[in-house]
Amino acid sequence: MPKHPVETAEVTVGGVAGDAQREREFHGGPDRALCLFSMELIRTLQAEGHPIAPGQIGENLTVEGLDWDKVAPGARLLLGEDVLVEVTRYTSPCASIRTSFRGGEYARVSQKRHPGASRVYARVLRTGAIRRGDPVRLLP
Repeated sequence: MPKHPVETAEVTVGGVAGDAQREREFHGGPDRALCLFSMELIRTLQAEGHPIAPGQIGENLTVEGLDWDKVAPGARLLLGEDVLVEVTRYTSPCASIRTSFRGGEYARVSQKRHPGASRVYARVLRTGAIRRGDPVRLLP
């Protein structure tokens, strides 16, 4: 961490090709292949005085324009034209992301303490390439 922006990425069942996680017990694997977060929430956190930026708390994809309250376990998202993912769970924040938060307040992205402010994990149902600026759609 942090994750750095790229123009294109190949999404596999294991996640973004070329990406790796340090602590495989807590990160990665088929049900945690991708970590997604909302750009709108990042802006809210910044307005609260947190020094957070996209990719800084480990998300592979920063998305914009979705009703984040509906991006919950069981929700399916179409990334670009081909990549289909299913949200599996909310992430649990850990101390490794504390520098992104004023006073080290990393629990600010805890689903239990701040419902709707968490990152989410997703499994990849259909692989493919995604590009910066691709549409992301929440499927019915």
